Amino acid sequence: MRVNKKYSCLPAEEKGIHIINIRAIEDIGYDQHESTLLNSLSKNPDADCKYGLYFRDGKRKVDYILVYHYKKSSAGKTLARRAQQNDASVRSSKQDQPLPGKGVQLEMGDSEPHLDYHEDDKRFRREEYEGNLVEAGLELERDEDTKIHGIGFVKIHAPWNVLCREAEFLKLKMPTKKMYQINQTHGLLKKINSVIQKITEPIQPKVAEHKPQTVKRLSYPFSREKQHLFDLSDKDSFFDSKTRSTIVYEILKRTTCTKAKYSMGITSLLANGVYSAAYPLHDGDYEGENVEPNDRKLLCEEWASYGVFYKYQPIDLVRKYFGEKIGLYFAWLGVYTQMLIPASIVGIIVFLYGCATVDENIPSMEMCDQRNNITMCPLCDKTCSYWKMSSACATARASHLFDNPATVFFSVFMALWAATFMEHWKRKQMRLNYRWDLTGFEEEEDHPRAEYEAKVLEKSLRKEHKHKETDKEKLTWKDRFPAYLTNFVGIIFMVGLTFAIVFGVIIYRISTAAALAISSTPSGRSSVRVTVTATAVIINLVVIIILDEVYGCIARWLTQIEVPKTDKNFEERLIFKAFLLKFVNAYTPIFYVAFFKGRFVGRPGDYVYIFHSFRMEECAPGGCLMELCIQLSIIMLGKQLIQNNLFEIGIPKMKKFIRYLKLKRRRSLDHEEHMKKKQRYEVDYNLEPFAGLTPEYMEMIIQFGFVTLFVASFPLAPLFALLNNIIEIRLDAKKFVTELRRPVAVRAKDIGIWYNILRGIGKLAVIINAFVISFTSDFIPRLVYLYMYSENGTMHGFVNHTLSSFNVSDFQAGTAPNDPLDLGYEVQICRYKDYREPPWSENKYDISKDFWAVLAARLAFVIVFQNLVMFMSEFVDWIIPDIPKDISQQIHKEKVLMVEVFMREEQGKLQMLETWKDKDKRKGENCNNHSPRLSRSRSGSLSSCHSYPLDV
Repeated sequence: MRVNKKYSCLPAEEKGIHIINIRAIEDIGYDQHESTLLNSLSKNPDADCKYGLYFRDGKRKVDYILVYHYKKSSAGKTLARRAQQNDASVRSSKQDQPLPGKGVQLEMGDSEPHLDYHEDDKRFRREEYEGNLVEAGLELERDEDTKIHGIGFVKIHAPWNVLCREAEFLKLKMPTKKMYQINQTHGLLKKINSVIQKITEPIQPKVAEHKPQTVKRLSYPFSREKQHLFDLSDKDSFFDSKTRSTIVYEILKRTTCTKAKYSMGITSLLANGVYSAAYPLHDGDYEGENVEPNDRKLLCEEWASYGVFYKYQPIDLVRKYFGEKIGLYFAWLGVYTQMLIPASIVGIIVFLYGCATVDENIPSMEMCDQRNNITMCPLCDKTCSYWKMSSACATARASHLFDNPATVFFSVFMALWAATFMEHWKRKQMRLNYRWDLTGFEEEEDHPRAEYEAKVLEKSLRKEHKHKETDKEKLTWKDRFPAYLTNFVGIIFMVGLTFAIVFGVIIYRISTAAALAISSTPSGRSSVRVTVTATAVIINLVVIIILDEVYGCIARWLTQIEVPKTDKNFEERLIFKAFLLKFVNAYTPIFYVAFFKGRFVGRPGDYVYIFHSFRMEECAPGGCLMELCIQLSIIMLGKQLIQNNLFEIGIPKMKKFIRYLKLKRRRSLDHEEHMKKKQRYEVDYNLEPFAGLTPEYMEMIIQFGFVTLFVASFPLAPLFALLNNIIEIRLDAKKFVTELRRPVAVRAKDIGIWYNILRGIGKLAVIINAFVISFTSDFIPRLVYLYMYSENGTMHGFVNHTLSSFNVSDFQAGTAPNDPLDLGYEVQICRYKDYREPPWSENKYDISKDFWAVLAARLAFVIVFQNLVMFMSEFVDWIIPDIPKDISQQIHKEKVLMVEVFMREEQGKLQMLETWKDKDKRKGENCNNHSPRLSRSRSGSLSSCHSYPLDV
C-alpha cells in the first residue's frame, strides 16, 4: 500500500488552528498532543469561528465545504477520548494519524480493523486531491468531530493572492475607483418618474441594493498589474461571498486527482463517492434571537415571505447572494407576472362581456326555447333515446361566456401581448446586464463532465489494449449512435404512450356515457355529458401529473446515456427532451377536444365505430368550445395547485421531517454529540442539494402555453396564472433561502434556450388560436349565416340552419333506440348537427353546399388571422428596440471613460519618464563637475523617482 502523505500543523502561537499541508516527506509527523492541549485551553472555539463560518482562528472565511464519509467505530471514539486525557496514548499513536484538524480518527491503528480496499482508495484520492488544492494556493482545515455521525468536513479558504489570480483568469469585472453620474431624465419625464416613485414607494423592498442610483462605479476586468485602478481599501469585502465561492469552485473543477490512471475533478470525485457533497455556505441563520444581520436574513424578510407578496423583488440582492443565473430567473418570473396583470384585466372584461350579453344571444335563446320542439337523434346506439334540444340549454348559455365576438379580439390581443412581453424582457435583460456589469461577457467553454471524461478514458484504454496509437481521444457520433437510437425509440415510445392513454380515456368516455344513459331518471340522463366530461378530465389530470414525473426522470436518463461533453450541452439537451415529452403530455388531451372530437363521427345510419362497438363521441349542440374550456381550466388549475404548489411545499417538508427523525435517532445514540451546537456547514449539509433551474423554468413555460395557446377558449387563464405566480415567486424564494443548500453562483447574461422556447410557443399560439376560432367555435358559421343566409340580417334561424334531418327508418339494423316512445310520441324525423342533404333530397345525406361555404370561410379566416397577427407581432418586435436608448448611451459613456482613464495613466507614465530624463541630464552635468557628494546622492534620487506615487 502506498505510504500516506503527512500533514503538518501550524506553530503553537495560533491556538486550535490546523491547516492541512500535504507533503510527500515521510519523516515529518503530526504532533497531536500539542494541538489537543491548545484546543482544550481555548474557551469557546466555536464562538471564535462564528460556528463554522470561519476557520478556527476566527479570521479566515470558509469559502467552500467538501463533505466525505468515513468509518467511525466506537473503539475509535474511546481511544480518541483517552488521547485527550493520556499523553502516553497520544504519543504511541501519533505516527498513525494522517488526518489533522478538530477531532481524532484512528484509521490505521492496531486497535481498529483495517478498512476495505475501496475506503483506502477513496482516502488516498482525497489526500492527493487536497494536496493539489494546497499547491493551487487554497488553505484547508478539516473537522471530523461533528454532530453528524461518520461525516467529515473539509473547510476551504481562498487567500487574497489566489482570489486576485483567479479573478484575472475568469475576467471578472470589478468596480474601480472611478465613479460617474448616471444620465437622469429631465423635464416632464423627470416629474412623471418622481410621481411614480412616490406612488410605488410602499411596494418597494427595504434593501439598499433596490434604491435608485445616481452614480455608478466604472467596472473593468480585474488585473493584478492594474490593482491601483480598483478600490482595495477593504480587501475582505472587495470579493463578496458569492464571488469567492465561484472562484473556489473553478479551482475545484480544474484541480485533478490522477491516482490509478484517473484524471478526476471535483465532479468526478462526487460521482464516484470520494466526496459526498460540495457546496458554499449560507451567510448565516435567517431566524432566531440574536442573529447577526446578513444577506440571507434580509432576503428572508423582504423576499421569501408571503407577507410581502405585493412588493417588488429585490433582484439586485438576489443576484448578489445567488449569482446572475438565478437572479435572471427571478427577474424573468417577475416580468412575466407583471405582464400578466393587463392580460388578466382584459380577460376579465371579455368574460364579463359574455356574461352581460348571454341573455341577448339569439342562438342560445332559440336552443332554450321549448316551443321550437326540436327532437335530436340519439347520442348512442340502442340504450340512448331521442332527446329535446332544450335540455342542453345550460350548456348553450355557458358556451356563450367564452364563445362570443370578444373572444376573437382577445386572441389578437394575447398574440400581441406575447410579442410585447418578449420585447419587454429583452429590454429588462439589457438593463440588468448593464447594472450587473455583464456587457461584453461571453461564456467560455466549460470543463468536460465527469461521465464524458470516464467514457473517453474507457475508449483510450480499449485502444491501448489493442496496441493502437492513442492521440487525444473524443467521443464521435459513432460512439454515441446506440444512445441516439435509444433516444429516438424512447421518445417515440413515450409519445405513443401518451396518445394511447388519451385514447383509453376516449374509450372510457364513450362507454361511461352509454352506461349512464341507461339510467331511468330524466335528471340522470340530462347530466350524463357533464358527469362524463368532469370525470374524464380528472383522470387526464392525474395521469398528466404522474407522467410528468416519469417523463422528467426518463428525459434525464436519455440525456445521460448520450454523454454530452459539458454541463451546458447536458442542460440544453435535457431541456429539449423534457419539454417535448411534457408538452405532449400536458396538451394532447386538449388538442383532442379542440380539433378531433366530433370531427369523425359520421352521421345517423352511418356512424364511425371503434373496435366495431364503440361509437365516436359527438360535440354538444353548442359546440366543443365549452368542453375545451372545462378541460383546459381543470388541467391548468390542477397542475398549478397540486404539482406546482402542494408538491413544492409538501415534498421538502416531508424530506425535512424524515431527516429530523433520523437525526433524533442518532441523538438518542450519542447524547454527548447532541449537546454540541451545530456548525454552519453541518446545518447546510442537512438541507436539500440544489438541482438546477430546469424544473422551475419548465413549470412556468408549460403555464405560458396554457395562457397563450388556447386562450380563445378560456379568457380567465391569465388571471389564474397571475394568482399562481404571486404565490410561486414567494414559494420559490422561500425554498432557495431556507430549504436548499446555497448554489454555486453562475454568471449568465440571458435565460438561454428558454427564450427560444418562449418565442416558439408565441408563434405556435397564433396558429392554434386561429384554428380554435375557425374550427372549434361557431364564430365563422355565425358570420356565414349572418351575411349569406339570414333573411332579415339577424341570427334568427341559425340553430335550425346548422341542423340536418334524418329519417328514423334509415337506422341500421340493431342501432335504433330500444325505447322509441321515450319522449311520449312517435318520432319520424330527428335532427343532428351537420351540413347534409335532407332525406327527401335526391342525394340524401350527402354533404351540402353550405358545408363547403363554411369550410372555405374557415380556411380564409385562418390565413388572414395568422398573417395579420404575425405581421402585427413582427411590427411590435421591430418598433421596440432591444436595447433601451439610455442604456446604450451609458454603455458608450463607460467605454469613453475607460479610454480616458487609460490615457491619463499613459500620460502620467510619460511625464514620469520625462522627469527621470531631466533628472538624469542634470545628474550627468553635475557628474562632469566631479562632485563626489552629488554622485553619492544620485542613486538615492533615482530610487525616489521609482517610488513616485501615481494617483489615477
